[in-house]
Amino acid sequence: MVHDWLERTEMLTGKKALKKLKSARILVVGLGGVGAYAAEMICRSGAGSMTIVDGDKIHLSNINRQLIALNGTLGKSKALVMGERLRDINPDIKLTVIDEYIKDERMTEVLDAGYDYVVDAIDTLSPKVFLIWHSLQRKYPVVSSMGSGGKYDPLKIKITDISETTDCNLARILRKRLHRLGVRDGVRAVWSPEVTDKTKVISVTGEQNKASAVGTISYMPAAFGIACASVVIRDIIGDPL
Repeated sequence: MVHDWLERTEMLTGKKALKKLKSARILVVGLGGVGAYAAEMICRSGAGSMTIVDGDKIHLSNINRQLIALNGTLGKSKALVMGERLRDINPDIKLTVIDEYIKDERMTEVLDAGYDYVVDAIDTLSPKVFLIWHSLQRKYPVVSSMGSGGKYDPLKIKITDISETTDCNLARILRKRLHRLGVRDGVRAVWSPEVTDKTKVISVTGEQNKASAVGTISYMPAAFGIACASVVIRDIIGDPL
């Protein structure tokens, strides 16, 4: 047994599983309420190599639910702040930090680096579809977070194939867009059938990549992110889901 910060992890998973995690290469795109928690849980599991991506800055409205959103980090890059945090957890991690919104040729360039798993925590439809489709073309396993906004009950969160999602507007639109590209299944989805009150959704203007905002409670994005991380970790170590 190793006498270091991964001792408790090794006690649970065993040496072979920990070795798999240390050799894994994982991409996390989107570092908001869901993605930051997913990235941190994956890092704390002992993943040896990660690439994290987000072009957004930390805003005051993020503080109610986002891991890296503090009064002291307002206005700073989400990707850079998250990168510092992950390196503080594991100084030995091979970490690539991409402080930009990736799309089109840039997204394919990032994907061409090669990954054992892709975490889609993007909340904007077009780049979400693009990331999933191009990941599947490269045979990368993908876990994708659906909408956590407007929901209260973490016990209703499900992990299924995307073809089995119901009662989630983001999942419905995403399925439709993926169907047009010939994709009907093969993506692990984290989602909730809890119905969102439409009065809790408002239109917004002047924000990049966002046309609407929905009321969100502190723990739900975190729960979605942790569920995404569990999919990645358990798949990599060979624990059946």
